[in-house]
Amino acid sequence: MEAESECVPERPARSEPGRRLLWAPLGGLTALVLAGAAARLAGRPGLGDALWAAATVAALVPAAASMLRELWHRRYGVDVIAVLALAGALVVREYLAGAVIAVMVATGRTLEAYAQGRATRDLRALLAHAPRTARRRAADGTIEVVPADQVAAGDQLLVGPGDVVPVDGQLDAAATLDESVVTGESQLAQRPAGDRVGSGVVNAGAAFGMRATAEAANSTYAGIVRLAREATAHKAPTVRLADRYAVAFVPFTLALAGLGWLVSGDVVRAVAVLVVATPCPLLLATPIAIVSGLSRTARHGVLVRNGGSLELLGRARTLLVDKTGTLTAGRPRVAETVPAPGTTADEVLRLAASVEQLSPHVLGRALVEGARERGIALAEPGGVTEEPGRGVRGRVDGGEVWVGQLDGPPPEWAEPARDRAERAGHSLVWVGGTAGPLGVLLLADPVRPDASRTVGRLRAAGLRRIVMVTGDRPATAGRVARQVGVDDVVAHCAPAEKAERVRAEVGRAVTVMVGDGVNDAPALATAHVGVAMGATGATASADVADAVLTVDRLERLADAVEIARYARRIAVQSATVGMGLAVLAMFVAAVGRLPPVAGAFLQEGIDVLVILNALRALFGPASTRR
Repeated sequence: MEAESECVPERPARSEPGRRLLWAPLGGLTALVLAGAAARLAGRPGLGDALWAAATVAALVPAAASMLRELWHRRYGVDVIAVLALAGALVVREYLAGAVIAVMVATGRTLEAYAQGRATRDLRALLAHAPRTARRRAADGTIEVVPADQVAAGDQLLVGPGDVVPVDGQLDAAATLDESVVTGESQLAQRPAGDRVGSGVVNAGAAFGMRATAEAANSTYAGIVRLAREATAHKAPTVRLADRYAVAFVPFTLALAGLGWLVSGDVVRAVAVLVVATPCPLLLATPIAIVSGLSRTARHGVLVRNGGSLELLGRARTLLVDKTGTLTAGRPRVAETVPAPGTTADEVLRLAASVEQLSPHVLGRALVEGARERGIALAEPGGVTEEPGRGVRGRVDGGEVWVGQLDGPPPEWAEPARDRAERAGHSLVWVGGTAGPLGVLLLADPVRPDASRTVGRLRAAGLRRIVMVTGDRPATAGRVARQVGVDDVVAHCAPAEKAERVRAEVGRAVTVMVGDGVNDAPALATAHVGVAMGATGATASADVADAVLTVDRLERLADAVEIARYARRIAVQSATVGMGLAVLAMFVAAVGRLPPVAGAFLQEGIDVLVILNALRALFGPASTRR
């Protein structure tokens, strides 16, 4: 039988009327309790008891209906205890205890809904920021406002001051952008003409034109929104564990209450045990902590798909990381172009950049930017296909062109270039056609200045083993590995080989794999937690990624690991301490030392305490606060 907790509505209230309705049951029950107390003080005990009994019934009816509905579906949870405690208080005429239990249950529901709303505020802010309209330039030059989902790749758009960029695109002119919603970076970014821009960022300067390169559904922000929705919709394993906990906790509570009644002959003891064993808000403190962690990682530019992934991230011990764009700067530049005899350097670069215009890979962007810097006009490619880990193929000016790795030994004319690349640590990108190699490009991608410090932070966050996996040559990979201080390096690693390496590490410890979300898809899917680097539309919407770094900075992963560990620690702490106090109070009640009224007030205090403790996860460890 599956245990299920129905203590709280799934969605927190958002509007002002909704928030008032959320607090209304608690306010009404509290008013009844206070009115009963006033009647007692006025010398009308009968009226006071009637008011308290009314409060008890007001809480009992919906709780009993929910319990019966769940039992009909062969599910039960700790709400069974709440129903028995309320009914028992009425039977033994402990009306004040019943009223306090009613207020306690209502307080738990209200605090939980409020806490969930507070914890998911950052995630909901992402959803609210989603672009909905776009200014599209029509064929006659006029500007029309259309829904963002009607924009197609190739459309010319105008982004006004303060507008949200509706889709991914390419700038027609220089722009000043506020990228904080997507990347978490508060400093304004200056982007030159021809640069790529992702949806969701805000125009912080003058109006600019851009060409759409993707539809809204396939753009950066759409992928982020999908992840944010999943993060708010999924139950964390901690929540499911809390539900399953009821399978053991409910029989234990009933047995202890029955034993106290049997030994003493006093049914009030049984009711007192049930009263202090009403831990609905207590068990819900764990999802508050997990959702708070999800919200906090989002604030740091890391979108985690669900609570289960966050918990695994908090237990991770091994990290496998790609080299390009993670440990290196991620913005390689063309350092040298070596043409084959009979062709020119500019022609080699033109062909390569033309084919790579549609590729999201950082190396492809480097070729396109290198061609533009030299003023080389690019052709529109056709029939472009990409083989992960191998390269890109397409047709340019009617001829087939491929860009990527070279099968077999390099031709004699390229050997000096290969030697120079080995000495300088440059990457080689081959360009060829149907007749063979046409040239080779040497790309420089320096190690990030903060790479070594970031690796140190990852170790401090609890990762014990860090392995660099790359398709680059052993000499280049080894140089980077020594510079940043990783434990192991695997070079010349194709996507299938990366997945095999991840599978081997998964068998030894909880493993995180960081890649670009496209070429590394098999490895990301194999790891316990697959992390896609960068916020491109293809990456952010990759089904295999459990998390997305919305900015190409590995240190954000260190932030996420620290936050995940902190949230998980608080979740376990809340459950352990709270349930320990509750069980201790149950034993005291069973031996007759804790009457129902005192037990109700005590349990109320315990529940509020653990929920407030769970909210500490919103503020995160000291190193990530900002």
